[in-house]
Formats: sequence, structure tokens, C-alpha cells
Amino acid sequence: MNPTPTPRAVSLPVEAGGSAHVRAERITVTRASRRVLTDVSVTVSARSRIAVVGENGRGKTTLLHVLAGLLTPDAGTVQRSGTIGLARQELAARGGETVGTLTSAALAASNAALEALDAATAALADGDPAAGERYATALEAATRLDAWDAERRVDVALEALGACTDRARPLSTLSVGQRYRVRLACLLGAHHDILLLDEPTNHLDADGLDFLTRRLRGHDGGLAVVSHDRALLREVADRFVDLDPTRDGLPRLYSGGYDAWQDARRRERERWEQEYAEQQAEHGRLQEAVSKARDRLSTGWRPGKGTGKHQRQSRAPGVVQALNRQQAALRAHRIDVPQPPPALRWPLSDVRAGTPLVRAQGVAVDGRLAGPVDVVLDGGDRLLVTGGNGAGKSTLLAVLAGALRPTGGLVRTAEGARVVRVAQETASHDPGLTAREVYTRHVGRLVTEGVLRTADTVPLGGLGLLDAEAAHTPVGRMSQGQQRRLDLALALAARPGLILLDEPTNHLSPVLVDDLTRALRDTDAAVVVATHDRQLLHDLADWPRLALGAATPPTA
Repeated sequence: MNPTPTPRAVSLPVEAGGSAHVRAERITVTRASRRVLTDVSVTVSARSRIAVVGENGRGKTTLLHVLAGLLTPDAGTVQRSGTIGLARQELAARGGETVGTLTSAALAASNAALEALDAATAALADGDPAAGERYATALEAATRLDAWDAERRVDVALEALGACTDRARPLSTLSVGQRYRVRLACLLGAHHDILLLDEPTNHLDADGLDFLTRRLRGHDGGLAVVSHDRALLREVADRFVDLDPTRDGLPRLYSGGYDAWQDARRRERERWEQEYAEQQAEHGRLQEAVSKARDRLSTGWRPGKGTGKHQRQSRAPGVVQALNRQQAALRAHRIDVPQPPPALRWPLSDVRAGTPLVRAQGVAVDGRLAGPVDVVLDGGDRLLVTGGNGAGKSTLLAVLAGALRPTGGLVRTAEGARVVRVAQETASHDPGLTAREVYTRHVGRLVTEGVLRTADTVPLGGLGLLDAEAAHTPVGRMSQGQQRRLDLALALAARPGLILLDEPTNHLSPVLVDDLTRALRDTDAAVVVATHDRQLLHDLADWPRLALGAATPPTA
């Protein structure tokens, strides 16, 4: 039996409360010769509501670990005051640990304060003159922790998040998602001055998301959260630490909430793109001027036959001087604006509105999709598929894509219709191939099979989903977000007339999801989206909706 922490071993919390903070100054972290964080400064105070945002691999988790004290930066300083609670994305299950191990650790400070209070009370009753100060200290700690209600708060959080409540249950017998929910419930039930949360919405259903949002909004301490859940960010964050690339390579801090962050970021991006384009245009103009001057030097300045030698000689120095001036101007022209990162560009599908694409009549799949379900999809159509876990959303999309044969009903796909599906889980590719190699081979197959003409192919860079570094990264070393971008690129390569998206926001940054949402609304292709994403459901609320009921559980 794994022993639980003894309350006596936990010291009473040092006074912090309203003065609690984590202050990081000019943090730099390098891993394996790659600069992960550069000159990042952020302060999480007792009332902070901060979101740490950026694409996968930009150092969001690294920054949280630096703030929590798990990682020492290569440069910069961190000051901490008060208690800090960290929710990591994953929780390893060490041998012998149980659900009770986690709950006891979460309650340790509260139990220590109550035990100290009881001991001091008993000492006062026995007439110990020195017990008064101990009593005051213990009472202050218990009050600040609301220690009398701590166990109830943990129990409420376990229930609300759908976590295991059996204290004797070994963690090794729980799934990754179940372990995460137990750890998150313990964190929310305990009392910390500062909460640092890394993707806290992972593994939560709708009820769990609502509970988490309410708890974070009601938290009376500081908060820094890393999340791809735009609804959560809108609800709880009022400042954004953006780690994505900028013109000067430094992170940005935006205030005013989600929309203010997006607007300011968009304006800065537009200025960056404009300045980059202007510099490139000026550099091109100077190069052209040098080329023309060089041409004049070699041929253009020579006068026609019969021109005197003196006249030819008098013109030569002027042409040479002009070339020198143009070359000097080209050398003096500095290109100091880096190329902006790519932005999503959705290719045209060439499908006319109303063109028949897919007809599904009375479809059902035993144990996975309760029927009958009817779906009619024509060019330009939109459909939002909703329903709880197990209702058959993913199954329906697989049936519509032709990847799964229904056990009941019929599916007819129009001849020549280009139908693609982006599944929930990232596709399996040769881990040794780079993203560009995977994409090039895929496009080659589309051309060979007659799906696309060579003239209609789109280069990987033309989609704006992967930058040059990611495109040359082996798939086996890509992050989940990068792999998700690759899957979307492979789907768009076919210029689909119908695209079926299953939880399309998984592993994507809020910025890309916002771009994707706009593209889904504007594309001429037909689109079907199945999602639990609260913000996406809100953004697509005007689309026709197909609500699937709970699937019939398979018999034993």
C-alpha cells in the first residue's frame, strides 16, 4: 500500500495572498541548439488572468515550467511569492500511486493547518502561554486555505470532471485522460495563490468544460493558462502573452481580452507584411537598375558606326559611373524585415453551387451509428454535425467519405466528385519522410490517378500551413499541431468539392482556427464539420445542423 503524505510533514503556508506573484524577467531557454524562448518577460500577479498563446513548438509549456520552477532558464531571473499549482498536460503513473495519493497531496496543506490549529487550541486549554502565537498563525493559514472545506471541494471537482472518486484505485489502471481529470480536480479543489494550467480542457466533456470555466472565473488568485480552447480563453483571459514570430523576434504582450488581442495582432501582421513587401519591391527595383546599367555598359552606350573615337570615349565614363552608383545603392539597401510566417490560403474547388455531390439515405452502422440518417450534400452546402460522445459523428463522416460501408442504407457519390475527410486522429505516414516529401508523393498520386491535372496542383508552400522549417522536418519529429496542419494540407491538395472535418480544431492554435473558420465560411466547396468545440459551434451557429442521438451500446 502506497503511503499517503503526512500532514505534519507539510509546513504552514507563508503569508502571500494579495502579494502572491511569479515574476519572470528576460527568460531565454535553448534546447539541443534550438532557441525555444528568447527574452520573455511576464508577471503573474494575484489577480492576473493571462493566456500564453502560440503555435506548437513556440515554448508555451516550457514557459509554464520555468514559472513553476521545474526548469531553470539559460538566462533571466524568476521571483516567486505564494503557493503555485501546476497542471501538466500529462501525468505519469508511478508504481504504487493511487487516486488517494493525489487527493492526499492536494489536501496536505489544509490538513496540516487544521492539525496545527487543533494542537494550538489544546495547548491554550492546557494553559500554555506560548500557544497563542501558534494558534494565530494556524488560524490565519487555515482561513486563507479555507481548510475546513478543502476535502468537499476536491470531491465536488472529481464528480464534476467525471474523474475517478475511488481513493484506492491505482493510477496505473486509469487512462491518460482519467488520470489527468483526477489531477486537475485535485488542483482545483486545493487552494493555490497562482494556478498554471497547460491545456486544461484536454479530456473534458461539455459538463467538465463548464465546471472548469466557472472555477477559473471564480478563482481568487492569479492564473496563467495555455490552451487551444478559444471559448475558455475568451471567458477567463484578459492579457495574452503571444510567443509566435514577430518582426523583431520578441514576444508580445496584449491587453484587453481575446478580441483585442486578435485585432492588435492582425494590425501588426498587416504592417509587417506591408513593410516586407515594400523592402522586397525596393530591392528588386535596385537589382533591375543595376542590371540595366550593366547592359548599357556592355552594349547600350555604344554609338552607331561612323561616330568619332572622342565621342565614344566621352560617353563611357558616364555609363560606368551610373553602374557604380546603382551597385552602391544596391549594397547600401538593407533587408532587415524578415519574411512573415505563412497564413492559410484555401484553394478554389471549381465546384458550382448546387452541383450534386453525395446522397446518403437511411444509413446506419451497427453499434456505432443509430439510423436511419439521411444527408444530401451539393456544391456550396454547409452542415454542422453535433451529438454527444458515442452518437456516431465520426462514423457518419467516415460513411460519407466512403471509408466505411454502412450496415444499413445507401450512399451515392457523384462521378468525379472530390470528397476528402480529415479524421480526428493524425494520419499515419512514414516517420522518416519530411512533410514536403509526404505532400509531394500524395500530389503525385492524385495526378497519376487522374484526380487532378498537373496544372491544378498546389505547392505545399502555397497553402500557408507549414513554414519552411516544418516542411523539411521528418514526420516522426513533428508536433501534433504540425501533423494536424499536414493532414489539412493533404486534404486541400485535392481541391475538394466536399471536405469532411472531424474535430478540426484539435491541436491547432487559436489563430489558425480563426483563419480556418473564416475559410470554411468563404470556400466554394461543400463543408461538413463535426465538433465539440464551443467557440466553433458558436461561430457556425447559422449553419444547418444535424444532431445525432446517443448510439445504442453494443451488446456483450
